Amino acid sequence: MKNSQKIFQYVFAIACLFVIYSVSNSAFAQKFAFVDSDYILKNMPEYQAAKKQLDNISIRWQAEIDAKIAELQKKRAQYDAEKVLLTDDMRIQREDELSKLQNDILELQRKRFGPKGDLIQKQAELIKPIQDKVHQTIQTIAENKNYGMIFDKAGSTTVMYGNDRFDISDQILKEMGIEPGANIEDEDADDVGNGEGVIERTREQSKDVINRKQ
Repeated sequence: MKNSQKIFQYVFAIACLFVIYSVSNSAFAQKFAFVDSDYILKNMPEYQAAKKQLDNISIRWQAEIDAKIAELQKKRAQYDAEKVLLTDDMRIQREDELSKLQNDILELQRKRFGPKGDLIQKQAELIKPIQDKVHQTIQTIAENKNYGMIFDKAGSTTVMYGNDRFDISDQILKEMGIEPGANIEDEDADDVGNGEGVIERTREQSKDVINRKQ
């Protein structure tokens, strides 16, 4: 009986060691890599085309807001020049008109460039399908080449060091039929397409137009 227990314990120990070895070996066998999604997108002609379209839309909408600000400033100047000749009721009416015009400008600015505005929706419409295409390609390569994990050094994950030989960004581009480096365009210093700063700039331009004193 004791011999049977010893044999069982021995077999169980061997089995445990085998399982531990298999799990450990499998973990070490996992392959890791990283990509630079910004680099990939800049190499994609469809991304460059979408970005130009967003830039043009943003410029057109900002010009629309700028024109209304100029109109507001012109009417304010006219009011300032004429108000000494106006009755109290006429002054109140003119100031109400100016106040409504300013509020309309701020509302248009929020509609175009706000957190849920037209530009954000247009960006999702144009850019998301391209991002989905990149993600699908990364997933395909990961499955075909048995990568256990692929990091994006352009994302929120902090990569303190990455050897270039583990960067598979060019592989992703080639899988999509894109020659790396062939489509990269110079970035503008002021990225108009993202709408950043438009709300603040418009508010600065239009604020106090109503409340300025002589």
